[in-house]
Amino acid sequence: MHITEAQTKAMTTAGLNLIAQALTIYDSDLRLVVCNAPFQQMFSLPDALVTPGATFEDTIRHLAETGEYGEVGNVDSFIQEREAQARTFTAHYMERTRANGRTISVEGSPLPQGGWVTVYTDITAVKQHEALLRARSDALNDQVLAHTEQLAQTNRERAAMITTLEETKRQLTESEARMRLTTEMMPAHIAHVDATGHYTYSNRRLSGVIPGRPSNIVAMHISDALGDTAFARISPALTQAYAGEASVFEFTDDASARRIRVAFTPDTRGGVYILSMDVTEETQTRVALQQTRKRELATQMISGLAHDFSNLLTIILGLQSRLGRLPDLPAAAPELIESTLAAARRGGTLLSAIADVTGPRAVRPVATRLDTLLAEFETLAAPSLPKGVQMQTINEAGAAQVLIDRGKITDSLLNLLLNARDACGTTGQITLTQRLVHDTWVEWVMRDTGAGLSPQALERGFDPFFTTKGSEGSGLGLSMVYDMSKSAGGDLRLANHPQGGAVITLRLPYRPALPATTGLVLLVEDDDQLRETLRDQLMTLGHSVIEATSADEATALLADLPDIALILSDIQLKGEATGVDLAARVAGHTPLVLMTALPADHPLHIAASGHAPVLRKPFSTDDLSRLLATPDMAAQ
Repeated sequence: MHITEAQTKAMTTAGLNLIAQALTIYDSDLRLVVCNAPFQQMFSLPDALVTPGATFEDTIRHLAETGEYGEVGNVDSFIQEREAQARTFTAHYMERTRANGRTISVEGSPLPQGGWVTVYTDITAVKQHEALLRARSDALNDQVLAHTEQLAQTNRERAAMITTLEETKRQLTESEARMRLTTEMMPAHIAHVDATGHYTYSNRRLSGVIPGRPSNIVAMHISDALGDTAFARISPALTQAYAGEASVFEFTDDASARRIRVAFTPDTRGGVYILSMDVTEETQTRVALQQTRKRELATQMISGLAHDFSNLLTIILGLQSRLGRLPDLPAAAPELIESTLAAARRGGTLLSAIADVTGPRAVRPVATRLDTLLAEFETLAAPSLPKGVQMQTINEAGAAQVLIDRGKITDSLLNLLLNARDACGTTGQITLTQRLVHDTWVEWVMRDTGAGLSPQALERGFDPFFTTKGSEGSGLGLSMVYDMSKSAGGDLRLANHPQGGAVITLRLPYRPALPATTGLVLLVEDDDQLRETLRDQLMTLGHSVIEATSADEATALLADLPDIALILSDIQLKGEATGVDLAARVAGHTPLVLMTALPADHPLHIAASGHAPVLRKPFSTDDLSRLLATPDMAAQ
C-alpha cells in the first residue's frame, strides 16, 4: 500500500504525542517547526503557540507573563537574553523548578541544518524520592545521601550527553556516506596515502582510470597498487609532495597505453592527497588542435610565397618555350632548355605538394574492417617492390571494424613502404604489423632490414623538405604522414631496431565502428529543409526516424524512448547546447555520429572529433551508409 505524505505526517504526529516527554523543534529563524501534545499540556499554551510558524519570542513572552519563570523584572530584556542564547545554541542539560513547584529537566541539542530540538521531562517524582530519602537522614549517612543525589543527576546528564553523541554520530555517518557516494560517482580516482605510502582512503575508481589495477586498495602500498613502471613515473612528484610542494603532471601508462593526469597535494597532517584522471581523449584532441594551429601558421607563411613562386615558374616556362622556338640555336641549347623546363615542372609539382601539406584536409572516416584494409594494401603495394625485396603483413587486430579515413591511412602506409623500399635497396625484408593497443589505439608498425635511420634523420625526419635521398626525394613524405597522424589525434614515431633496420610506428585513436542497424534513429538538426533531406536519406537506408532540433530536446527523447539505436546530430544546434554537449551526455550509452559544415580546423570540429565520428557536409547517402556500416542498399 502506498502511503501519502499526509498519512506519513499524521502517523509521525501521533507517535510524537505518545511520548511522555514534551518535545519542540525550532528552526534557525526561531520559528516553531513541530511540537507534541505534552508540550502544550505541560506549559498550558494556547493553540496559536503550538502551531508551526509560531515565534520563539511570543512563546517566551507568554511563559514569562504567566509566571512560568517566577517574577521577571523587565520582560523585554528577559526575552532578548533568551533569544540571544537561542541564536548561539549549544548542546546542554539543566534542571529547574517551575513556579508551580514541579521540577523538569531540559535537554537541548542543535541541528546540523540549523535550529535546535529540546526535550522537557517532568522529574518531580524523582526529586520527591530524593527529598524522602533526605527526610530519613536519621537512618542514613548524610554523605551517602548527597552522593546518591549527585549520582542521579550525573546519570541524567550523561544520558543526555549520550543521546547527543549518538545523534552526532548518525549525522557524521550520513555525511560520510554522502561524501563517499559523491566521490565514487566522479570520473577520477581520489585517494590519500600516509607518510609511508599506504592508502588510507580511496574512492575505488583506480581501475576505472588505469585499467588492470585493483579497486580495493586501502592499506595497500601505492607501489603495489600502481605497479613498478607506473610508480617509477610518479615517484619524483610524490617525493616532491611529501616535501610540501604540490604538483600536476601527465604520464602514459605502458600497460594500458592510457594518458593519465595526476595531481599531488601535500597533507599538512602527514601524507599526500592524490587526484588521477584519464585524459587520453583530451590529449588526442589537444594534439590534433596543436597540429591544426601549426598548419594554419604554415599556410599563412607559405601561401603568399607559393603564389609568387608559381607566377615566376609560369614566366620561366613561357620564356624557355619561346627560347626553344628561336632559329639558329647552338647545338647544346635544346638540352639546356629541356633541363630548365624539367626543373620548372618539378617546382610546380613541389608547389602542389606544399598545398597538400598546408591546405585544410577534410577527414572522412568510414567503417573499415582492418583485415580487409591490410589485404587490400598488400595487393596495392606489391607491384611497387623489386623482386629482391619481400613484404610480410601481420594482422593482430583480427576483423575489428574501426572508423578511420581509409584513403589517408592507405596513402600514409604507402609513403612508409616506399621509404622502407628505398632503404632496403635491391634486397631486403619489410614487415608491416597491424594491431590494437588495448582500447586506445590502432597501431601499424613498419620495419625494414635496411641500414637504419641516421641520427639526423631520427631528429629531423618529420621536418618538411628534409630528405636523405638527395634530388630524388621531396622531403615531404614523412612530413605528410606525421601531419595526418597528428591531425587525427594520433602519433608517429621513428626508431632503429636493435638487430638493424628502421622501425616506424603509426598510431591513430581507436574508434570502434558503429554496429550495423536499421533501427530507430534520432535525427537532431535545426534546419527544417536539411532535416527533411537527412530524414529521407536515413529512411532510404531502412531506418525509422524521430526528430529533434536541440540537444535538450534530444536528451528528453532519449529518456522517454529507450529503443533509440543511433543518434545523428549536427554540431551547431538551436539553443546553448551543441552537438558536442549532446555527445558528452550520451557517452557510452547510445552510438552517435556528428555532422558539420565547419572546416576541419574549427575548434568545435576539433572538439567533436574527440567524442564521436564526424561526417562532413555535404555528404551522399552512400557516404552515410559507409559510416554507419549498414548493408549495401543496392542489394535490396
